[in-house]
Amino acid sequence: MIPTQKEWMDALKERHGCALQQKFSSATVAICGLGGLGSNIAIALARAGVGKLLLIDFDRVDITNLHRQQYKANQIGLQKTEALAANIMEIAPYVETQAIVARITEDNFAELLKDADVICEAFDNAEAKAMLVNGVLEKLPECFIVAASGMSGMETPNIIRTRRIMKHFYLCGDEVNDVANTISLVAPRVMLCAAHQAHTVLRILAGEYET
Repeated sequence: MIPTQKEWMDALKERHGCALQQKFSSATVAICGLGGLGSNIAIALARAGVGKLLLIDFDRVDITNLHRQQYKANQIGLQKTEALAANIMEIAPYVETQAIVARITEDNFAELLKDADVICEAFDNAEAKAMLVNGVLEKLPECFIVAASGMSGMETPNIIRTRRIMKHFYLCGDEVNDVANTISLVAPRVMLCAAHQAHTVLRILAGEYET
């Protein structure tokens, strides 16, 4: 049986406290890229009761995604935005999702992301990562951006960390191990980096900032 919205919110308030949950519930978070990082970030934030998630990607679910991304075998071929929104609905039915099928570019990112309180960069391309971070810092300077660098391979998970680079810019990962120089992406390590990003978002919404 699906809980009522009141039951759902009461459970979250019991876990987080009323004041903190209100901060989560009133926030809008944009997730740019819905692969291994983005799909895991979205699920974590939905479970925390973040009020609205902007889910942005242009790609479709592929069989090669299933080992580390939050999709199901029967969703192969669906738009990632559609599939992830459906999965979030099953987990957290009262979180609002907006599925945006788009490739984020220098020309459209500001319009797509203008309503977000926090932006998560979850791309798998270095140039796209740099474009989004630099663009947000320049054109959306009051918005927080949480990016990732270095989560691939079999290196120890203990070197994945979160750093506050600038007032509104956080970076998660080991900042070294990329798919270009190691054995590609292994699910637990990608998920660990995604968890750093999701928890950083929650800390920002709570007013808890890295020094």
